Amino acid sequence: MRFRAGIHSDVGAFRDVNQDAAFTTPFAAAVADGVGGGPSGDLASAALVHRLITQRGPLRDAASLVERLRGANWDLGAHVRRDQTLTGMATTLTGVWLTADGELVVAHTGDSRGYLLRGGELTRETRDDSFVQALVDQGLVAPEDAWRHPRRNIITASLRGDEDDVIHVETRGVAAGDRWLLCSDGVTDYVPEADIAGLLRAVPDPVAAARGIVDLALEAASRDNVTAVVCDVVPSDAEIASTPVVAGAAASRYPEVLEDGLATA
Repeated sequence: MRFRAGIHSDVGAFRDVNQDAAFTTPFAAAVADGVGGGPSGDLASAALVHRLITQRGPLRDAASLVERLRGANWDLGAHVRRDQTLTGMATTLTGVWLTADGELVVAHTGDSRGYLLRGGELTRETRDDSFVQALVDQGLVAPEDAWRHPRRNIITASLRGDEDDVIHVETRGVAAGDRWLLCSDGVTDYVPEADIAGLLRAVPDPVAAARGIVDLALEAASRDNVTAVVCDVVPSDAEIASTPVVAGAAASRYPEVLEDGLATA
C-alpha cells in the first residue's frame, strides 16, 4: 500500500505567521502545529517535520517510528539548549505511517487530529490532549459542544524536546480505499465534523479535498492557521510521485530542503 495525498496550508486572515507545518510522502504524512502563546511555534513545527521527512520508504515497524520521534524531539530540545530564548517552544503532531508488513501506524500528541473515512463513514482516530477533552471525559461538557468551548485551545500534551514528553503511537489495520484526514485545530475548531465528512465523501481527488477542507475553515472565519492533509490508501503498484511535499512553516523555515528535490503545496 501507498498514499496518494493532497496537502494545503494557509496562514489565515488573523495571523501574521503560519505556525503549522505538514508533509506527505508515499508512505507517511503528518501535521504539526506550533503551540500558541510560546516562542517560535513555527520553528518547533518546522523542525519536527524537517527531521521526519528524511525517511523515504515504509516503516519497519511501530518501534522504529518511536525511535525516529524520539530523535526528532531531541532536535527540538537542541534548539532550546543552543538558544535559551526558545524555552517553552513546543508543537503538536499527528501523523500516519505505512509499514513494510502492510499495517498503518498513527502517532499523536496535542490537539491536531486524524480522521479515517472508510466505507463512507468518518471516525475520529485521535483523542485531543486538551483541557476541554478532559471535561468531556468527565461528563462536564457534551461532546457536541466541545468544538465551541471558549477554552478549547488549551492543550495538555505536546513535544517540547523534553525526555518526559508523551506521544501516543498505535498500530492499525489498513485497506485500499481508506482516506485519512490530518488537520490542525484551525480546521476543527471552526468546521463541524459533519461538514468535513461531507466534503471528504464528495471530492475524490485528495489535492482538491485538502484545499476544500482549508477553504471550509477560512469561510467559517477561522482565527488560526489552517492546514489539511488528505491521504488516500492505494495499491502499491499505482503511480505515485515519490517527491516529499511540505507546506506551511516547513517550507518557509527550511527553504534549503526544497533545493534538494522537495516540493511545496
